[in-house]
Amino acid sequence: MSTEMLSRMQSGRGFVAALDQSGGSTPKALEHYGIDPSEYADEAEMFDLVHAMRTRIITSPAFTGERVLAAILFDQTMEREVEGRGTAEYLWQVKGIVPFLKVDVGLQDEAHGVRLMRPIPDLDATLERALGHGVFGTKMRSVILHSDRAGIESVVDQQFAVARRILDAGLVPIIEPEVDIRSPQKEAAEDLLRESLLHHLDRLGGRLVMLKLTLPEENGFHSVLVEHPNVLRVVALSGGYSRTEAVERLDLQHGVIASFSRALTEGLSAHQTQEQFDAALHASVESIYRASIT
Repeated sequence: MSTEMLSRMQSGRGFVAALDQSGGSTPKALEHYGIDPSEYADEAEMFDLVHAMRTRIITSPAFTGERVLAAILFDQTMEREVEGRGTAEYLWQVKGIVPFLKVDVGLQDEAHGVRLMRPIPDLDATLERALGHGVFGTKMRSVILHSDRAGIESVVDQQFAVARRILDAGLVPIIEPEVDIRSPQKEAAEDLLRESLLHHLDRLGGRLVMLKLTLPEENGFHSVLVEHPNVLRVVALSGGYSRTEAVERLDLQHGVIASFSRALTEGLSAHQTQEQFDAALHASVESIYRASIT
C-alpha cells in the first residue's frame, strides 16, 4: 500500500469522484450526457463512448487533485488508457488523484428487504490486476430497501466478508451498503445499518476500511462512524438526489465527504464545446468540494 496515497486519503481535503458506471448503468449515464442509445450499435461502441466521456472528465483542467481526492473506476476503464497511460496510472501520476476500482458485479434479487451482491468471480485475480495498476482500494455496493434487521445484517456480513479478502490482498475496501432514498423506512433502516456497521467495525482488529453511505435524514448521524478508529473515511453517495439537494445535505454532515456519480456529471454534455464543458465541470467540482470540507 502506498503510504503517500494512505496519507492523502486520511487527511486530504476534497471528495471522491465515482466514475464507475458498469454495463447496466452505462446507457443511462450516456443518455444524461446527451448520447442516445440509437447512436451506438453494440456494447463495444457503448463502452468506447463512455470511456471517451470519462477521459474528457479526467483530462479536464477542472478535475485535479486540488479538489478531487480519489476516483472510482470501472474494471474496463482501469484496463484502458488516457493519453498513453493506464487510467489509474494517469490519475495518480498526472493528476495526483488516488485510484479505486469497483469490484462488485451487480445485485441479486430482493430478499428480506435488501439486495445482496452477486458472487464476485475471479476476485483474487481482479485484485492482483488492480495492484499492478497502482490502485489503492476497491468499492462494492449492496442496496437496502426496507428496515429488515435480518436483511440488513446479511448485507453487512457479506460486505465485511469480502472486505477481509480485499484487505488481505493489500487494498483498502470501500464498503457501500446503500439505503434507497425512496425507502418508506429510510430512517429506521439507517438506524439498523449504523448499529450493524459499528458491531462489525469493532471486530476488524485495527484494519482500515472506508464506508460509502446514503446521505442520512439526521444531521451528524454518521459522526460515530467518522470517528471510529477502523474507518479511514466516510463518503456519501448522491443516491438519486439532484446535485443541489445532495450538496445541501452533505453540507450538514460534518466530516463526511462526497462520492458522487450522477450528481457530479449533472449538466455535462457531449455537445458542449470544451470551454463550456470545463466551465460546467468546474462548477460541479467546486460545489461538491465546498460541501466536502465542512
